[in-house]
Amino acid sequence: MILEVAILNIKKGLSEDYEKAFQEAKSIISSMKGYISHELKKCVEQEDKYILLVNWETVEDHEIGFRKSKEYQEWKTLLHDFYEPFPIVEHYTIVDGC
Repeated sequence: MILEVAILNIKKGLSEDYEKAFQEAKSIISSMKGYISHELKKCVEQEDKYILLVNWETVEDHEIGFRKSKEYQEWKTLLHDFYEPFPIVEHYTIVDGC
């Protein structure tokens, strides 16, 4: 299993609109091959900041299966205009024995 981590900085004052858009967008990502689960968490210390955690079966499920799909274009239309700056996305795996 792979964990996708994205820290999301939302344009000032648009958090409520972002959360509404994400409610629609989550059905897109959750329908994709290799998707396991996700969590969207709001920062306590900084308004308009979130972290998105998505569990995928493989990096390829995210990078190729999702990002190169027509569904990703819908995701992009719903969410990408909210970000400033555009988020850096990283992938993590479990460290055995820890």
